Amino acid sequence: MVMTKYVFITGGVMSGLGKGLVTCSVGKILQVRGFTVNVIKIDPYLNVDAGTMNPYIHGEVYVLDDGYEADMDLGAYERFLGLTLSRWNNITTGQVYQTVIERERRGEYLGKCVQIIPHITDEIKRRIRMVADRTNPDVLIVECGGTVGDIESLPFLEAFRQMRLEEEPNDTMLIHVTLVPMLRSVGELKTKPTQHSVMELRRIGLQPDAIVARCEHGIVDGEPRRKIALYSNVAEEAVFTSYDVECIYELPMILDGQGLGKYVCRRLGLEDRAPDWSGWKEIVDSFKNVKHDVRIAMCGKYAKLADCYVSVNEALRHAGAALGARVRIDWIETEEFEEDPSAVERLSGYDGVLVPGGFGVRGTEGKIRAIEYARTHGIPFLGICFGFQLAVVEYARNVVGLKGAHSTECDPDTPHPVIDLLPEQRGIDRLGGTMRLGLHPIDLQHGSLIESLYGSDRIYERHRHRYEVNPEYVEKLQKGGLKFTGWSPDRRRMEVLEIRGRSFFLATQFHPEFRSRPGNPSPVYYGFVRASLERALAGGA
Repeated sequence: MVMTKYVFITGGVMSGLGKGLVTCSVGKILQVRGFTVNVIKIDPYLNVDAGTMNPYIHGEVYVLDDGYEADMDLGAYERFLGLTLSRWNNITTGQVYQTVIERERRGEYLGKCVQIIPHITDEIKRRIRMVADRTNPDVLIVECGGTVGDIESLPFLEAFRQMRLEEEPNDTMLIHVTLVPMLRSVGELKTKPTQHSVMELRRIGLQPDAIVARCEHGIVDGEPRRKIALYSNVAEEAVFTSYDVECIYELPMILDGQGLGKYVCRRLGLEDRAPDWSGWKEIVDSFKNVKHDVRIAMCGKYAKLADCYVSVNEALRHAGAALGARVRIDWIETEEFEEDPSAVERLSGYDGVLVPGGFGVRGTEGKIRAIEYARTHGIPFLGICFGFQLAVVEYARNVVGLKGAHSTECDPDTPHPVIDLLPEQRGIDRLGGTMRLGLHPIDLQHGSLIESLYGSDRIYERHRHRYEVNPEYVEKLQKGGLKFTGWSPDRRRMEVLEIRGRSFFLATQFHPEFRSRPGNPSPVYYGFVRASLERALAGGA
């Protein structure tokens, strides 16, 4: 059995520095040297999981095979590292406190005063080591969300401190990611934010082994690098730079080129193996060496923040790279089409229209208008989850003639509830973790578009929904020309719809973006981008 080593990754100064990408990069750097890795994301919020969070506040909710609703960083881990993660790879304050309090109520701490140290920190360490024991990687990388100095993250950082004492000296490493801003007025990189961040880290008993300086352009070198090393108490060779890149999948090679791989191996006492970047470089080159542009209109209600749809965006880019095309995504707030119905004409300038998942009534009528425009003007269309449901609503209203058709989520009194609550959802009074979630099998119709994309008549994809096509309307919709070409094995749930005779009109109840990978794009997104590219090359947009 392998004795797992640990890399802890923390961040300072501000959130959004790219700790997740540094985590992915360290993992990939180790993988190309032949080491096995696993990853944990710690989220210090009190939520048990990310399932009830507003995407504007926290980014998309990423769903795993086992149905766990995770922080979006777990999506980045899976895409970069080719891992299939589980609920145990995401630790939250809510989970930790819930477990400790349940134990106290059962009397497991009888006679003791339950405290942050040791009871909370022991539970954090137990969860970290449990992943190591279950998966037995050479290296387990643990990223702590938030920034050093946050009250919420203190118990997790204390757990890191304790683990560094409890494990052998060469079995743990701490990498601190921090901001090195450029003051344009003086044209100088400023190291004070990093100095103060490391000072805060050391105040709570943690000494970083390496610094990854985040800046916009170029390598932090010369005097700024020397100052960071001096005030952080690390060697100059342990200061690395993460800067803006054209393709995020290039970052691991950039950091390895600065010597991060050699340094990590030496610090952890790992064999200094030669990296094999050939396969990964092919993937990176596919994103950079593109010949064509494809314009996609993303019609949703969280359009102002790209992180709300990060997996969709990446799935589109994976497909584009495989087709030699750069996918240019414009996020469109569909309320615009409600305020001014003629504004939907702007979709004529796009090669494809995508309506992603979402919840709630806001922007719904605008999405329906976008779907109708794509259908009636022959623009390639892809609907995902809620987009699938609204494609059913649009067709029921405008083709089948079911006036007032809707989803009961948006209109409980609709005369034609073509989309309705899943039967098993009735009576549920808790929102967290109660949807139809995770990986489920789907049977595909022989000879359908969806079957041709997957090359199989049974597939497995991830889900996240409470509502579904009302079985009472399936026959009427199909007689009207809407084709359901994918369903659950018991034929109870409709999973895929198509409209024949269109260049590409497809919608899925499942979320294929969650299983898309660079170099291995989702078949659904590949088909959609291919159809959009054909339209672009034909001068359709």
